[in-house]
Amino acid sequence: MTTETQKLTDLKDLRGTPMAPAASATAEPRIDAQGRAYATGKRKNAIARVWLKPGSGRIQINGRPSETYFARPVLRMMIAQPFGVTQRVGQYDVVCTVVGGGLSGQAGAVRHGISRALTFFEPGLRGALKSGGFLTRDSRVVERKKYGKAKARRSFQFSKR
Repeated sequence: MTTETQKLTDLKDLRGTPMAPAASATAEPRIDAQGRAYATGKRKNAIARVWLKPGSGRIQINGRPSETYFARPVLRMMIAQPFGVTQRVGQYDVVCTVVGGGLSGQAGAVRHGISRALTFFEPGLRGALKSGGFLTRDSRVVERKKYGKAKARRSFQFSKR
């Protein structure tokens, strides 16, 4: 077997050469022995541990259905966004545990965890989730209070006399 070496003089010469496959095409699904994908999502001070498996679309958070845990419709819509973007509504069951933060931060953490678990289950969905901004961890947290200040940045009221 003879290998031919080609001299490239222009970028157009690359058209006929075989290219290396893209990283998303070679990525293997990360699924455990029970057929689940696991991911961790974070937002503010909330941390969500998410397990995703094929099912009927049930979402369970800390042992309770999402309708009772997240009573506000905006929060339920937020955690369903990754499924809507990838056209996978009602195809996966989600079981997650969330600790820390408030309800808004917890919903953001669950959404981040679901998005990461979806990419572990189906690596081909990474592009759609990445372009939607669901894989980026929102790093904004509450600024700490400083000494000599009323809050993080607010000073006490100044009195001239």
